[in-house]
Amino acid sequence: MARESLLVRTLVELADNLVDSYDVIDVLTVLTDRCVEAFDVSAAGIMLAQPGGELQVVASSSESMRVLELFQIQANEGPCVECFTSGTAIINYTLTESDTRWPHFTPIAIDRGFHSVHCLPMRLRGRRIGCLNLFRDEAGVLEESDVVAAQSLADIATIAILQHRTSVNAKLLNDQLENALQSRIAIEQAKGMVAQNGRCSMDAAFGRLRAHARNRNLRLTDVASMVVSGAITLTDLAYPKAAPAP
Repeated sequence: MARESLLVRTLVELADNLVDSYDVIDVLTVLTDRCVEAFDVSAAGIMLAQPGGELQVVASSSESMRVLELFQIQANEGPCVECFTSGTAIINYTLTESDTRWPHFTPIAIDRGFHSVHCLPMRLRGRRIGCLNLFRDEAGVLEESDVVAAQSLADIATIAILQHRTSVNAKLLNDQLENALQSRIAIEQAKGMVAQNGRCSMDAAFGRLRAHARNRNLRLTDVASMVVSGAITLTDLAYPKAAPAP
């Protein structure tokens, strides 16, 4: 029941974020975080395709996951690239030293502590826009019910991007995707500045950016841009609230 309750809360949280001028990056970050909580995976990430078809990393649950996904794009090899290209889900695939399916990607993934992978396409009515990627630090399977639930969350994210209110035309779609990718650049710059000046990890830096945005009802992208421009200083940034004691 705990997982079902989390999934319901996730749906409510995603719906709550889908308002006018919603922040695509924040919506997708919520999705990756909740996937880690709900499906017993170690990390989650989302890749979206630019209008020309090139994949870009737009959300990840950890810095390690983000770096691994960037490697896939650079090498043009790996489960996420294959899932997007084929449009077919990759479920319960175990990564081993002898794996020849992705000879460049697999050793890097194992070196970073990942040993199994699941990738789900993000698509609507035959149009693919990206993929949701789930990694585990040990071999193991996702039950069929987990796969269905994860695909449902991916579908919701897809609709959030493809449809704003009732429908969205091709130009608006391209603008949304382009804006999401440009937003990612600003966020990565801000993360780096906060991590360097605050002497903290990239994950901790991202947490401070998100906490500041949410505490002040601002868009994550706007907060990142203000950090980069100097309009928000390190001392201005909020800290994430501590998790409640069990």
